[in-house]
Amino acid sequence: MRCLLYYITDRKQFPGGEDSRRQRLLENIAEAARCGVDFIQLREKDLPSRELELLARQALGVIRSHRETGNQNLETRLLINSRSDVALAMGADGVHLPAGDLPPQEVHTVWTQCGAGGLAGGIVSLSCHSEEDVRRAASDQADLALFAPVFEKKGAPHAEPTGLEALRRACQHKIPVLALGGVSLENAHFCLGAGAAGIAGIRLFQENDIQSVVGALRYP
Repeated sequence: MRCLLYYITDRKQFPGGEDSRRQRLLENIAEAARCGVDFIQLREKDLPSRELELLARQALGVIRSHRETGNQNLETRLLINSRSDVALAMGADGVHLPAGDLPPQEVHTVWTQCGAGGLAGGIVSLSCHSEEDVRRAASDQADLALFAPVFEKKGAPHAEPTGLEALRRACQHKIPVLALGGVSLENAHFCLGAGAAGIAGIRLFQENDIQSVVGALRYP
């Protein structure tokens, strides 16, 4: 089964001023789409609505430009973190819900009523931190579970890692589980061996050559 790849953005990790960071982020999004990354979550939580909408529109533009010229079997989907309203307004492919946010089935219902989303009802990914969270995500009709943090996260040493055994148990439920948190090219294969359907990350896609990441994880 093909490894799913899920890039979570953070423009503040790039050097320079705001304009430079946004440009670098859009270049990274374009490269991720070109290389066949499955999902990009626009996670720029500090931006006010109007700025987030502008960035989402720009991101969709570069992704759709690739769709028109690239391999139609490797379409990248854009999800907006938390902001279902922005995702709907901009015509994104779906939304990522942090723990404690709206129920996934409620988001699906709204999207279906609005006739939005590249897939029926849009795509909903959900943050999960335990096996019970993943079981509930499956029951609540989420499409993807982001299970984190599997390993110790750089910059967040106090976040208790769940470990591979917890990931293995989480992957027993009827929903694709993506491993997140401290996942690198060196340890990603342990996550896939534990049953993860794919890998999610920020630094993994922002601090490495994306084509090399895709090749290492999808075609080892």
